[in-house]
Amino acid sequence: MPVRPSILQRKIVAESRLFKVEELHLRFDNGELRTYERLVSQGPGAVMVVAVNDDSEVVLIREYAGGFHDYCLTLPKGLVEPGEDILAAANRELMEETGYGASRLEPLTQLSLAPNYMGHKMHVVLARDLYACKLEGDEPEPLEVHLHPMSQLNELINRDDFHEGRSVAALFITRERLLQEQEGA
Repeated sequence: MPVRPSILQRKIVAESRLFKVEELHLRFDNGELRTYERLVSQGPGAVMVVAVNDDSEVVLIREYAGGFHDYCLTLPKGLVEPGEDILAAANRELMEETGYGASRLEPLTQLSLAPNYMGHKMHVVLARDLYACKLEGDEPEPLEVHLHPMSQLNELINRDDFHEGRSVAALFITRERLLQEQEGA
């Protein structure tokens, strides 16, 4: 196992309402010196919800994605509030973004995105036994809710408007979990 580099200095070099950029001056075990920049993780993290209804359809949302200046199809997700349990956060986000709540919630995994540049982790939660329940969220406009059969994931990932890597990974992880449960039954 490699030895982590020593942090010689760290400082915030840029900051906005949403992001802090930290500069790290590092010394590697072999003596090499490097400067890295990363987005600093803030707060207790975030959740992504794979909600599957009784018809084996996954609940998706279409929302504005500022990074692409376009609308994308994705899974419901959001920040965990300070002091909030991950499963409670998942159910809250599900209610706010889709109008569904879940009686059964199960943590599946944690995913990262660009770990060379950020330490952010997304907690993926499987939600089942859905029921109608709408909470007011912080979205600037109503989100479109779409149902897609889990059995047709290949068609979904071939769509031009569905391309977020974490959502793709979360759906395939969920599909494997559901198949394992069917085989064990």
